[in-house]
Amino acid sequence: MLNIQLLCIGKLKESYWREACAEYAKRLSAFCRFSIIELPESRLPETPSPAQVTAALQTEGEKILAAVGNAPLIALCIEGKALSSEALSLKIDSMAVNGASKLCFVIGSSFGLSDSVKCAANLRLSMSPMTFPHQLARVMLCEQIYRAFQILNHGKYHK
Repeated sequence: MLNIQLLCIGKLKESYWREACAEYAKRLSAFCRFSIIELPESRLPETPSPAQVTAALQTEGEKILAAVGNAPLIALCIEGKALSSEALSLKIDSMAVNGASKLCFVIGSSFGLSDSVKCAANLRLSMSPMTFPHQLARVMLCEQIYRAFQILNHGKYHK
C-alpha cells in the first residue's frame, strides 16, 4: 500500500480545517497509508525583512528535506505546474508504478518554500493561479489526493 505523507510547515489553527483534513485522512485509509506531519514554523517578527524571511525559509527547508528522505517530493508552490485532477491521479499512479512506496507532498509556510526544497522536488505543483487562504491549501490538497485515488479506482466521487 502506497504511503502518502503531507508535510506542512505550521499547524492548522481553526478546528473546522483540522476536521476537514481528518475526514479526508479517514477516507484515504481505504487507498493508502496517509499521514500529515506538521513541522514547526520559524518565528519571525511582525514585519520581517527579506533576509529574515530567506533565513526562515532555509531553516524550514532543511527540516523538510530531512523529513522527506529519498521519497519523491511534490512541492506546492505558486510557480508550479497546474494539473487537472485526472492528471494528478495519473502522476501519483506513475510514481507508484515506477517503484515509489512513499510520496511526500509539501506545503510551506505562508512565505512559501526555500529554493532548496523547490530544486529537490520531483514535481512543483500549483493549486491555482488564484490566491486562497494559506490554511485552506491543506484541505484542498487532502481533497485532491482523495479525488486522485477515487479516479484511479473508478469511484463515484469524481464526476
